[in-house]
Amino acid sequence: MKDTNHNNNHDSHSQTGRRIRVAIIGTQGVPAQYGGFETLVENLIGEHCSADIDYTVICSSADLPGRMERYKNARLKYIGVPANGAKSLLYDAISLWMVRKGFDVILYLGAAVPVLKSYKRMAKTPMIINIDGLSQLRDKYGKWQKKYLAYIKNNEILRADLIVADNEGIREYVSDNYGLPSELIAYGGDQALMEMSPADERAILEAYGVEPGEYGIAVCRIEPENNPEMVLEAYARSGRKLVYIGNWEKSEYGRELRRRYSGYTNLNLHDPEYDLKTLSALRGNAGMYIHGHSVGGTNPSLVEAMFFGRPIAAFDVNYNRYTTFGSASYFTDADSLRKLISQPADAAQGEALKRLAYEHYTWRHIVDLYEQAYRRMVGAPKAKGGKR
Repeated sequence: MKDTNHNNNHDSHSQTGRRIRVAIIGTQGVPAQYGGFETLVENLIGEHCSADIDYTVICSSADLPGRMERYKNARLKYIGVPANGAKSLLYDAISLWMVRKGFDVILYLGAAVPVLKSYKRMAKTPMIINIDGLSQLRDKYGKWQKKYLAYIKNNEILRADLIVADNEGIREYVSDNYGLPSELIAYGGDQALMEMSPADERAILEAYGVEPGEYGIAVCRIEPENNPEMVLEAYARSGRKLVYIGNWEKSEYGRELRRRYSGYTNLNLHDPEYDLKTLSALRGNAGMYIHGHSVGGTNPSLVEAMFFGRPIAAFDVNYNRYTTFGSASYFTDADSLRKLISQPADAAQGEALKRLAYEHYTWRHIVDLYEQAYRRMVGAPKAKGGKR
């Protein structure tokens, strides 16, 4: 199946004489259906893509229905292996083999194979690796899983021609542990803002049983490192309304939390919600956004929340402070969060976070930073044709 909506300018010869051929590997592919890296790719190849960048994206036909030769401003190539789970190493290894020739730059998102040293000896193509967060610190992994993930992280960092860190805290980790520089490029979040009629917005709030400004909202995977129990306990004690959207049925941990807190009438523990308009209405009308993540770098959901101009209470770790430039409110336990949500909403804080989001986290800005990195690696000037 061919996509007929891509920009035909992609096939025109750029004014630099030759386009920069970039292969993107390490994700499920596009159209984005999975997570933060897929959303990044969706935006790299989208409306802000410059005329001198020629993308090829490796996709999993086991995960994505149908095949397209092109999507937006990229060629798509497929592998019949799942991109996640037990076969992810095989998927990444095949991806590396497919892009070993014919490209000027490889963008590897979340490198997960332990053979990069051998690969780099065979393929001389410069490789940019976005090292994502510090997976080896996540509570959900056991001792040996953490050791393996630490080995993979070490492998990523040492084999990259350019390390991309999505958060200043990750940059500090790379510098402190390896003495290496890295490029700070976060995520965009303005795609979360959806236009809708006032009537549609009201209908969404009514479906969730809330009124504008009277509730808090949290959206995340239900895992210990995201502190859902801490958030639920704080709201249960406060009596304030909370809409908590997450995959409660994914694990026994989530199911147990849902059983324990389902009796509180002020807590709406909702299953995952993927409709962007629904999420936009709920986040845009909340009295406060609650972000409990304790591990990782720049979390996309926190960046997205900043664009709605609502106050934010984030778990107090350096990653969250860096992402919000120290301008949010921060908690360390259920008691400190309960005190925050019991105070009047700080409208000025919300507006300050929104200004920071537009300054640092628009997709136009993020795409430009990646494209600057490609050009530096191949010594090419920016195309005079500019953006598509």
